[in-house]
Amino acid sequence: MNKILKEKIQEALSSVIPITLIVLLLSVTITPMPVGTLVMFLTGAVLLIIGMAFFQLGTDVSMTPMGEGIGAQLPRTKNLFAVIGITLLIGILITIAEPDLQVLAEQVPSIPNAILIWTVAIGVGLFFVIAVLRTVFKIRLSMLLIAFYIVVFVLSIFVPNEFVSVAFDSGGVTTGPITVPFIMAMGVGLASIRGDRDAQDDSFGLVALCSIGPILAVLLLGISYRGGDPSYTPVSVPEVSDTQELALLFVYDLPEYIREVVSALVPIIVFCVVFQLVFRRFQRIQLEKIGIGFIYTFIGLALFLTGVNVGFMPAGHYLGQQLAESGHSWILVPLGMLIGYFLVTAEPAVHVLNRQVETITNGGISQRAMMLSLSIGVACSVGMAMLRVLTGISIYWILVPGYLLALVMTFFVPKIFTGIAFDSGGVASGPMTTTFLLPFAMGACEALGGNVLTDAFGIVAMVAMTPLLTIQALGLIYKHRQKAQDAAELITAADEDEDEIIVIEEDETDA
Repeated sequence: MNKILKEKIQEALSSVIPITLIVLLLSVTITPMPVGTLVMFLTGAVLLIIGMAFFQLGTDVSMTPMGEGIGAQLPRTKNLFAVIGITLLIGILITIAEPDLQVLAEQVPSIPNAILIWTVAIGVGLFFVIAVLRTVFKIRLSMLLIAFYIVVFVLSIFVPNEFVSVAFDSGGVTTGPITVPFIMAMGVGLASIRGDRDAQDDSFGLVALCSIGPILAVLLLGISYRGGDPSYTPVSVPEVSDTQELALLFVYDLPEYIREVVSALVPIIVFCVVFQLVFRRFQRIQLEKIGIGFIYTFIGLALFLTGVNVGFMPAGHYLGQQLAESGHSWILVPLGMLIGYFLVTAEPAVHVLNRQVETITNGGISQRAMMLSLSIGVACSVGMAMLRVLTGISIYWILVPGYLLALVMTFFVPKIFTGIAFDSGGVASGPMTTTFLLPFAMGACEALGGNVLTDAFGIVAMVAMTPLLTIQALGLIYKHRQKAQDAAELITAADEDEDEIIVIEEDETDA
């Protein structure tokens, strides 16, 4: 276990160091940063590395086998209503537990936290049911995606602008470090019992559909809900004068995030205990490993959330503000793209997805190819988000063409890439996006005097959209290479057959 933990720490180092170096370089060049804020950021980076390592180890040992077991067991109950009820309950529980959603709810001024969280949770629960039924009944994913996104964009016409960006952001944050490992593992478990040739393709797509539910739910809330204070309270960057204040800042906030993680994991653990008592799915040794894995997950997620919220959020807001006030606000676009390119590698759920893709495809789609495609996608999305902050253009001018192109591409790429692409969109928009990129956009928007609710919010939605295009573009490349490889094999086989015919003819002539 220690050897595996060391490997996870090395992975986390390679993910976090690039963004850390970028912030350090900016702090000593064009955006001088107060020493206290910089040290907070560096302390957060250390917690981030340790937290990511423990979290990834924990999900491998606990969340993945538990999710696969539940996914494989559900259809065997042969009771459709039981499957629907259990799936709905899981979807609601893991969404309420999702730390990303808590972070977003705190930053949305016009909707009370509890109302937004429950609205999103019900949306995820209902669409989790749809996602599971799709896998069981072999319904084509692209058809569902087209139908639901048409409903989303038509419905958004009747919703106040302040709700539109929040709705799309809600779809991105619900698929975070708690939700993704569990849902993806359930998809693998569901597909494993089918045994048909399309089972592998259909193991992806659950996260994609679960991302649509919150968007629709919040849009419906926007039509019916009236109330709340629409005013926005700017983010305050704490001032730290010495190392003792810095340490106390992290020490005081750590218990809060421990409580968040406990409230996130306890419902899942209770559900898993009840599931085990009813179905007796796991052996004692497996249960012991899963229990240890939950402890690792708890430690990792508590440290990770403390690091990103206490260390990264103030730094992101400060950088965005200073870059906007530098007199060269256009630099927000290229620098935002550079930050986005490296920041996605620090998302814990991204590594879970990439490993799962490589495992299921037997190395046909490598982790490296996935990460490169995601990094390019997120870089483009952050660049467009900064362009929105500078110009105030409507989010529709980006989301509508982007999703339209992504849905058209589903007809031309292998089925498995559609599921992976739409899952990737939800996975890429995790806690690093909500605690660094969103404050980064907010700080820039405040400095430029823009409307934070309409111009800064929406960055999560765009981070969730661009991987749909880049991963499916990867699918087109993969398809083209596969055709070229098949053609080469046919030519080689034909040449071999021709050589055999010539040899036979020569033998007959000699005879």
